[in-house]
Amino acid sequence: MSDSNIPKIKVGISACLMGEKVRFDSGHKKNSYINSTLGDYFEFSSFCPEVDIGLGVPRQAIRLVSSDKGVRAVGSRTPELDVTELLYHSAENRREWHEELCGYILKKDSPSCGMERVKLYSSQMAERKGVGLYAARLMKNFPHLPVEEEGRLGDARLRENFIQRVYIYSRWRALNQEGLSLSKLQHFHARHKYIFMSHDQNKAKLLGNLLANGKSSDLSTLSLTYLAEMMSLLKKVASRSNHVNTLQHIQGYLKKQLTADDKQEMQACIEDYRKGLLPLIVPITLLRHHFRLSPDTYITESYYMQPHPGELMLLNNL
Repeated sequence: MSDSNIPKIKVGISACLMGEKVRFDSGHKKNSYINSTLGDYFEFSSFCPEVDIGLGVPRQAIRLVSSDKGVRAVGSRTPELDVTELLYHSAENRREWHEELCGYILKKDSPSCGMERVKLYSSQMAERKGVGLYAARLMKNFPHLPVEEEGRLGDARLRENFIQRVYIYSRWRALNQEGLSLSKLQHFHARHKYIFMSHDQNKAKLLGNLLANGKSSDLSTLSLTYLAEMMSLLKKVASRSNHVNTLQHIQGYLKKQLTADDKQEMQACIEDYRKGLLPLIVPITLLRHHFRLSPDTYITESYYMQPHPGELMLLNNL
């Protein structure tokens, strides 16, 4: 299948990041990386909760305020303007749409869309400990949905982490739509095992044990537990040391096939990656070369070794 025939993954996004002039000052915050690069792989669906609840463009800015009624979203000039419940209702009214998504990119610092560290005012003093109200309800309703802010996507490791979670969540949704079985769940895990290992060796093992002992469990309960543990594991950013461990583990499948010179070259390549002298794609490409000469079905089917083009693109930066 060519790249052009691969269906794009549905991802929600704050409308201002797509260049829509919906901000309080009639402006936008168009993000070039999101639009020019991620747009090749994701089908973005934009939304602005502040416009949705009837606030005009331009409009009075709103801010989060701590009160005896909890956190409220009120007008920055006229505190009598309280849109707290409207923002919550906006998220609730979009539940059906949110359920179709495999990820969401939010606008940082926004009192409606900020994922974290939004200014929260108390007695005119502000601390960065708030969460945008629309975003808070979105994440409460769909705790396993990959969510990220555009500002954090500038960090290569955080960007890779988010995009990888989106692809895995998309594959999880496809698995459920096909109809779950224990064997399908185990096959799903096998194909993602090395990705899990690159994030957390111990939790990856526990995830595998969960399925190994799954015959006595209710399938619905097992799948929900698996999803929760998997997405929690994936939130931990993959480390260079865990990648090295994973690469060495995969290399072990070639111990009888590689010549002494090939082994030395492979070990040197992994070591150079460990030192930061090479990007991750280099040792993976070298391993793929050797597995083409000495195929192994288990490794060939691994998403760690055969990532989607969108995922593969990211490995050049890691």
